[in-house]
Amino acid sequence: MPNTLNQAGNLAEDPARAAALLHPLRLQILEKLHAPDSASGLARQMNIPRQKINYHLRELEKHGLIEPVEERKKGNCVERIVRATAHYYPLSPQAFGNLAANPTQIQDRFSSSYLVAVAARTIRDLAVLRSRADKAGKQLATFALETTVKLASAAELNVFAEELANAVGRLTAKYHHERAARGRWYKFMIGSYPAITKEQ
Repeated sequence: MPNTLNQAGNLAEDPARAAALLHPLRLQILEKLHAPDSASGLARQMNIPRQKINYHLRELEKHGLIEPVEERKKGNCVERIVRATAHYYPLSPQAFGNLAANPTQIQDRFSSSYLVAVAARTIRDLAVLRSRADKAGKQLATFALETTVKLASAAELNVFAEELANAVGRLTAKYHHERAARGRWYKFMIGSYPAITKEQ
């Protein structure tokens, strides 16, 4: 059993798992289970009957959202200690079935809908790749580049976007090797949106 929670997250990929995760009480339980605990311990912390906690723990474990850590004997009983399987639980677009955002079905490449769909596809793809890398015991080659720019006007945003697109085009032409026998395809996604500068 690993000693630390999964830093890569535990993706909810199907509707049943998403439903198990999004139950309000189960979300509270998962938060508390970043540190291992038992049904009795959670019942005391949350002031909820142990039987009710047990029911929700079974549902969470059935969907791989929590895992057993150890068993402790207390008198004539055996107490199961469990914990959350990850620090965070992103939802995959696949959990929404045909309602999931699909960038191939959106015509306007400059719309927020298209950006959301591309971001959702990125989450799905990373989940698949992360799972494959874990099974193979390999590292997943990724990088993220993030910055915030204060532009003077909408016209300047257009110029910035055009220069960025041209720079990416030059780099793509320079490093793209269509016939490289040992090469590997990589997907790059660049998007922009107004920064949130106020809480409300």
